[in-house]
Amino acid sequence: MQPGKAQSVEKRALASSASSDLDLDGDVHALCFDQPLSYDFGHCHELLGFTLSNHLDLICQLQPQAEVIVSCLEDKRLTYSQFKDETEQVARALLARGIERGDRVGIWSANNWRWLTVLYATARIGAILVNINPAYRTNEVDYVLKQSGVKLLFTIASNRGSNYLEMLKELAPHIFSGAADTTSTLKDIALMPAVNIDGQALVNDVGENNCLLSWSGLIELSQTISPELLLVRQSTVQFDDAVNIQYTSGTTGFPKGVTLSHHNLLNNALFAARAMALDTTSRFCVPMPFYHCGGMVSSALATFSVGGTLVLPGPYFEELTVMSAVRQEKCTHLSGVPTMFITQLEHARFKEHDYTSLKGGFLAGAPCPVQLMRRVAAEMHVPEVVILYGLTEVSPLMTATTIADSLEIRATTVGRAIPGVEVKVVDALTGAIVPRGSQGEICCRGHGIMLGYWQNEKATSECIDDAGWLHSGDLGVMNAQGYLHITGRKKDMIIRGGENIYPREIEEVLHHHPAISQAQVFGLPDARLGEEVALWLILKSNACLSESELTEWLRQEIAHFKIPRYVKFVDQFPMTVTGKVQKFAMRDHMIVELGLASAAAIETA
Repeated sequence: MQPGKAQSVEKRALASSASSDLDLDGDVHALCFDQPLSYDFGHCHELLGFTLSNHLDLICQLQPQAEVIVSCLEDKRLTYSQFKDETEQVARALLARGIERGDRVGIWSANNWRWLTVLYATARIGAILVNINPAYRTNEVDYVLKQSGVKLLFTIASNRGSNYLEMLKELAPHIFSGAADTTSTLKDIALMPAVNIDGQALVNDVGENNCLLSWSGLIELSQTISPELLLVRQSTVQFDDAVNIQYTSGTTGFPKGVTLSHHNLLNNALFAARAMALDTTSRFCVPMPFYHCGGMVSSALATFSVGGTLVLPGPYFEELTVMSAVRQEKCTHLSGVPTMFITQLEHARFKEHDYTSLKGGFLAGAPCPVQLMRRVAAEMHVPEVVILYGLTEVSPLMTATTIADSLEIRATTVGRAIPGVEVKVVDALTGAIVPRGSQGEICCRGHGIMLGYWQNEKATSECIDDAGWLHSGDLGVMNAQGYLHITGRKKDMIIRGGENIYPREIEEVLHHHPAISQAQVFGLPDARLGEEVALWLILKSNACLSESELTEWLRQEIAHFKIPRYVKFVDQFPMTVTGKVQKFAMRDHMIVELGLASAAAIETA
């Protein structure tokens, strides 16, 4: 039977079972949306079947002289043609260093324009870029490098008081001495030029050797590889190949490497762009870190997917650099976690800066207070600001509001399923889809689902079920129109200013302290950051430990954003009759003790 006839038979069968005048192209879908169960899907009229680099090349063909990146503090402007050339040069240098398809290339750096060059260079040759959080300390970096098997690491000399080179000397002394080490996968370190928040160049005094490369030394290697050889390698790369690993905190105490494909990233970026109505005229100011999906995918790649211009205000978020970039570059869009918008609105010099060029952007990464959404739309002149929701494991979007939604919807929900994605809300115990209006765990399925956790099949199978549904761990309610409202988290993850923090990860570090008997970490509401980290401690008998001593010790063990703001020394924890610790009771106690009731009452989307 021909395809056309089969479709005709199917339509006649459906029509006879329902109504003789049923419009199958509209009424069936309408019936789907009217169903009582918490299931919805995004209509999809386009998917991009390209690798990241092939898609960039297509955009370059259409508008080679258009600006792609403006890095304000680095005083650098690049056209699409220039950016393409830079990515090809780095890609050829990587080939010269022996990077094969599937090899992992790490990047440990604050934001700079070369960060994006490295992303596309690795994509060209079929390597996998491993994003490393700039706030990581020695033991955290050590774990990521070893778990992912990074072969070559791009880094900068230092960042915000952290001396990266000193930490790397401890982790990889063979790189700095030039001695062979057959036990380590790390063979090379390449130093990227960078500037600090004042625009001053970061200086490193480490001598270059065969394994420790300056940027210029790395680029010189590209001359040994012909453009034709690069094209041969690039032609072997498929859009379903892995291209990126992003580490998320894990409840086991170790971060998990979310492995994403070209297809995952490119299409998720495109639908973020569609939600914000980005186009070739868009000038997107991006203060979010590139190591994170919000900065890399929903901001940078979203801008590139439609041929817009990315404006990079500085190496990391700082209010004045962002405000200056928006004014000087006449930015049309701005991204950030809620904290970033709050600190701009409350800055003493906010009214000195012209935001009238702005019209859109997004808030994501943490629950957004409803009132903040309204203030951003009005006071920052961003009437088309949208909410994006998801998690790294879905590349990262599963739902979004769009500029077509009313401000009320954009302020009170996290939107509907993006195109090509299914979303359902299920009973956390039975897995059954709950009726609309009922709370349950949010799950999704579609083109954004990760390939898996890097070398961790057990964790992958616990997250993605046999039917392909990814279980988010977030709790929410779907309304009659398919819009989601986030109500909480299935697990006790803390989201502090857009950073995901798992208490057990910190607890396991604390239990290595010789004075600590037991430790319990949980989140407390915070009006600015969304949540702050709180800690209850029981010390060992006769042990002494002050809060300042503990904080100083933790600074050497974990990233700064994981260090508890609130510390309480106790003799016992609240327990159930079966001996389970009641973190909710600790949280309720601290809300009262610290006077945080108003922060706890803030309504979020």
